[in-house]
Amino acid sequence: MFGSSGWLVSVGMLLTGLLASLVQANYPPPERLTGMNPCISKQTCHECIQTPHCAWCAAPKFPEKRCFLPNINTKIFATCPPEYTWNPDNDFSMLRHRNLTKGGYAAGSGGGSGGYGSIEGSYSNFSSSSSSSSHFHREGSSVSGSRRQEAVQMWPQEVNLKLRINEAYRMSFAYSQAEDYPVDLYYLMDLSKSMEDDKKRLSDLGQLLVESMSKITSNFRLGFGSFVDKVVMPYVNTVPKSLIEPCDGCAAPYGYRNIMRLSQDTSHFAGLVRNASVSGNLDAPEGGFDAIMQAIVCRNQIGWREKARRLLVFSTDAGFHYAGDGKLGGIVKPNDGLCHLDTKGTYTHSSLQDYPSISQINLKVKQNAINIIWAVTEEQINVYKRLTKHVEGSFAGKLSDDSSNVVELIREQYDAISSSVEMKDTASSAIRVKYFSRCLGTGPAVETSKCDGLKVGTKVDFIAEIEVTSCPANRSEWKQKFDIYPVGINETLTVNLEMLCDCECEREGHMYEEKSAECNGVGTLKCGVCECYDGFFGKRCECSPHQELTGFDKHFQSCRPDNTTLVDCSGRGTCACGQCECEERENPDEVISGHFCECDNFSCDRDQGVLCSDHGTCECGQCVCNAGWTGPSCNCRSSNDSCVAPGTTNGVLCSGHGDCICGECICHEEGNTRYSGKHCNKCPTCPSRCEELKPCVQCQMYNTGNYSDPEECARNCKEFVPEGVETVIVDVDNDEVPCFGTDEDDCKYNFVYYYNETNCLKVRAQNERECPPQVYMLGIVLGVIAAVVLVGLALLLLWKLLTTIHDRREFARFEKERMMAKWDTGENPIYKQATSTFKNPTYAGK
Repeated sequence: MFGSSGWLVSVGMLLTGLLASLVQANYPPPERLTGMNPCISKQTCHECIQTPHCAWCAAPKFPEKRCFLPNINTKIFATCPPEYTWNPDNDFSMLRHRNLTKGGYAAGSGGGSGGYGSIEGSYSNFSSSSSSSSHFHREGSSVSGSRRQEAVQMWPQEVNLKLRINEAYRMSFAYSQAEDYPVDLYYLMDLSKSMEDDKKRLSDLGQLLVESMSKITSNFRLGFGSFVDKVVMPYVNTVPKSLIEPCDGCAAPYGYRNIMRLSQDTSHFAGLVRNASVSGNLDAPEGGFDAIMQAIVCRNQIGWREKARRLLVFSTDAGFHYAGDGKLGGIVKPNDGLCHLDTKGTYTHSSLQDYPSISQINLKVKQNAINIIWAVTEEQINVYKRLTKHVEGSFAGKLSDDSSNVVELIREQYDAISSSVEMKDTASSAIRVKYFSRCLGTGPAVETSKCDGLKVGTKVDFIAEIEVTSCPANRSEWKQKFDIYPVGINETLTVNLEMLCDCECEREGHMYEEKSAECNGVGTLKCGVCECYDGFFGKRCECSPHQELTGFDKHFQSCRPDNTTLVDCSGRGTCACGQCECEERENPDEVISGHFCECDNFSCDRDQGVLCSDHGTCECGQCVCNAGWTGPSCNCRSSNDSCVAPGTTNGVLCSGHGDCICGECICHEEGNTRYSGKHCNKCPTCPSRCEELKPCVQCQMYNTGNYSDPEECARNCKEFVPEGVETVIVDVDNDEVPCFGTDEDDCKYNFVYYYNETNCLKVRAQNERECPPQVYMLGIVLGVIAAVVLVGLALLLLWKLLTTIHDRREFARFEKERMMAKWDTGENPIYKQATSTFKNPTYAGK
C-alpha cells in the first residue's frame, strides 16, 4: 500500500518521536536556541541583517550556516569570501550644520556673529518615497533659501542616517537660546459681559505690557483678537432683539474676530482693546477653541513670523466648548482645522463646523510651534492646569479678577518658557528615540529630554539614541524623514533615515538569478539561497506537497539547527520533506513559528500573569517592548524622565532621596526621616521652610521683619515673589504647606508655599496682617492724667458742693433758731422790789 519513500518517512517519524521522548528532559527550551546564537535560525539575508550584529555569507554552495556572528563564528567569517559577506554598518553624515548663533535675527538686520559647532556644510537632496502616513512633517520647518543670517539655535540642522534594525545609534546635537530672539505675542481675549472690567484693565496696562516685553527683545510684535461663542442656540440667545443687543451696552454676538494683526506698532493696542465691545451668551463655557484654532492656522492673517518665539495668551474666566458640543446646536460637521477668516478678520464657519478637539489643538500647536499661556481666573485654574498636560508647550497662570496682574503673569510665564527646553520628535512607531543630557551639570548624561534653568546664550548638549525597532511591511516606508525639535521653537534637526532592511543581493541584478538550476528551476537564487515559487519548498525547492525526500539523513539535517540537536523542529513540530510543520495550539492566538519551530508568541515573561505586561509583543520567546518600556517583561519604563523632578537642572533622580526603578521612585527611609511623593521631594517629618521664608514674606508683603530695608530685601529675597490674596486657602492636592507667623508688632500673618510644575517655589500670602487693636500710650497717659485731674477736680467740687450745702443748711437753721428765739426782760436777779404781793390761796376773791 505504501511506497518505499512513504515507508522511510514513516520510520523516520517513528524514530523522531522516540528520540524526542528520550531527550525531552535534557532538551533546552526553545528560547535558548536563539538566545545562545540569535543568528542560527535565520534563513534569508534580510532576516539575518535585521538581527543585531549578524552577518550573511552569500557564497554559492556554502557548507556552513550562512547567518553567523562574526566575532564568535570566526571560522565561518574566515571561510566566507569578503565579496560575499553582507554585514552592513550604520552610517551617519551631516548635510547642514550651520553654527549656533548668539544673536537673534531682526527684520532688516543681520544676525549676531559667533557661535558653536563646525562650519556650514553643503546641502544634498535626500530622496524618499515614504508615504505621508509613514512620518509626520511639522509645518513651517522648511529652511528659507535667503542668505540673510538668521538665529540658529539647533546644531546640526539636517543629517543622513543608515541604520540596522535593533541597533541603537547615538547622535550628538546641541541647542542654544539666541539673544534678542524675536517674540510674537497674540492676546486672545474672552469679551463676554463678565470680562468687561478685565478689558478695561488690559487697555490701561497695554503700554506697560509693551515696555515689559521690550526689555526681553527689541524685536517684539503684538496682536489682539476676541471671541464669544457660536451664534446658535443654546450658546447664544437667537431672539432677534438679543442678536442685536444681548445685554445692556453689548454688541452683537460673534464667534471669533481678529482685531489687531501682529505688528511692531504697538501704540494702537490699548486703543483697540478699549474700543472693543463686549457681548453676551447664554451658557457658561465659551467658544475659545474656535478662536485658538483660527489664531494658529491663519498664519498670514495673524502675521506669525517664521523665525520668532510665538506666544498666544488666552484670557478668560470660563471653561471651553470642545468637539462634540456642537451637536447641541445641530452642528455635526467636524472642524477641518483650516483657516476661515474673511477680509474683516471674522470667523466665517463658526456656525458651520463643530468646535475643535483638544487633540486637534495640540496637533496645530506642535505643527506651528506655538506656546499657549492660559491666563484664567482662580475658579478655572485647575481645569486649565489639567489642560496643559494635553497641549504641548502650554502653561497656566492665575489671573486676578480684574486682570490687574496680567503683565506680571505674562512675564513670569515667558521666563518659565524661555528658561527651559524640551526635545520632542515626529518619529513613526517603527522608530524609537531616547534623549540624554547632563543639562547644565558636569556629571554623566542621564536620560532626559528636558533641561531647566537655562539662560540666554547657554549651550546645552543632547544625545539622541535612535533605534529602528522593526521594518515596516511597506517597502516604501524603509526611508523616512522625521524632525527633532525644541518645544515652542520653530527650528528642527531633520533626520533622513534609511532602514537597512534587506540585502543588495536580494534585489534584481547583483547575485540574483531567476529559475536557477541551483533551485531546480522552480525558484530564484538570492544571496546564495533559494526562494521557491508557490507550491515548492525545501533548501533547493526540491519538495512539493506531492513529493517527499528519500534521504533519512537529509530529513534530519534540514529540520535541525545544527548537528548537536537531537530532535527535529525543536520538539514542537514534524519534519516533512526537510521542512518543519509546527504544531497548532488549542488557543488560536498562540502560534509556534520559525524555520525550526523555535519561536512562539506565548512563552515570554509575564508580569502579574499579563504577557509582556501588555506593553509589548511576544516574538520568538522574547518581549519586544513598545516605545517607552523595557525589561524582560516590558514592565519597566525605559526613560528616567519621570524620576527627575521638573525644574531640576542637575538631573538628579528622585531628588537624591530615592532609587529610580522601572521609571518610578522608591524613596529612602533615613532614620526618622521619611521621604515621599512622586519624586521623593516630600518629607512630612522634615522641618518645613516656613521659618526660612518668613523674613522674605514679611519684607515683601508688609515691609517689616529682618529685611525691612528695601535694598536688603531685594538682595536676600530673590527666590520668589509672593502673590497677595485676601484669604489664604491651602490646596492640599497641590501639596501646599501652610505657615503662620507673628511679627514684632504682634500681628499675625498666614502664607502657603508650594512648588509648581517646573519645580519653582511659589508663595501665596494674605494681603493684610491680623493685628490686635493699636494701643496709643501717650493717649493713655494723658487720659490717665486727665482722668486723675478730672476726678480730683470732681471730688473737690463735690466736697465744695457738699460743704456749701451743709453750711447753707446750718446757716438756715441758725437763722431759723435766731428768728424763733424769745428773750425775757432783763432784770437783775438779785434785785428785789420794795413791795411784795402775796395771795391767800384759801381766799377765793372774796
